[in-house]
Amino acid sequence: MRKLAVFVTLIVCWSAFGFAQEEPIPPKRSRMVKIGLFGGFTPGLIFPDVKPINDFLKGAGAAPLKDNGVFLWGGSGAAYIMLVPNLRLGGVGMSGSIKSTLVNVTTNVRKDAQLRVGYGGVTIEYVIPVFEQLDVAVGTMLGAGGIDLVLRQSNGLSDTWQSEQDFLRSGLTVPPANNVTRTLSGTFFVYVPSLYVEYSILNWLAVRGGVSYVGMAAPSWEVDSNYELLGVPGEVSGKGFMVNAGLMLGTF
Repeated sequence: MRKLAVFVTLIVCWSAFGFAQEEPIPPKRSRMVKIGLFGGFTPGLIFPDVKPINDFLKGAGAAPLKDNGVFLWGGSGAAYIMLVPNLRLGGVGMSGSIKSTLVNVTTNVRKDAQLRVGYGGVTIEYVIPVFEQLDVAVGTMLGAGGIDLVLRQSNGLSDTWQSEQDFLRSGLTVPPANNVTRTLSGTFFVYVPSLYVEYSILNWLAVRGGVSYVGMAAPSWEVDSNYELLGVPGEVSGKGFMVNAGLMLGTF
């Protein structure tokens, strides 16, 4: 039976090869005009340049941030507009953070730093069908986002209702040293060119992986969301290359 199965397999393969030689058949492709819509979970790992931020932190006696990337959580969705074949419009939003902590065992002063990166906006992408169930998408996102650098310092003492009233009554511009938090926020125009490979596991389920560059321009800086912050070095931002993935639900 094994010899017969091998013989039949060889005959079928030879026949298919001969037919292909007589009348070439292009590889089966997914629908040439894509239709539908989808949405889903899109995590990513971005690699911003944290060196200028770490220089700032080390100069203030705080611990530097790790430079092995920031994991972002987010979601995206899109729909084919039909006016232009295989062109889709949608939206995306992503955010994540890393932090560092340093405790001075002599003075018991603790210094924390947290870098938060996030962005969101409108996406426009063109999809190139490759094979059945497999597509390549290229496009960009335009929107807004930025970074927050949250700085905290504590000497381990407790805050009380009375101490807060005393601070307010004193008219001092610096809060009590036992617990201080400052947030330096940079808002940017964000553009994210991207390249994705997408595979439809089922008619309603797809996965994708890709690479992007998160660009940030035209910054505006504030302290505690109330006061303008001047003199921030131009290289301080959340821009950088990103690798991302996605689990999408919809129609493909």
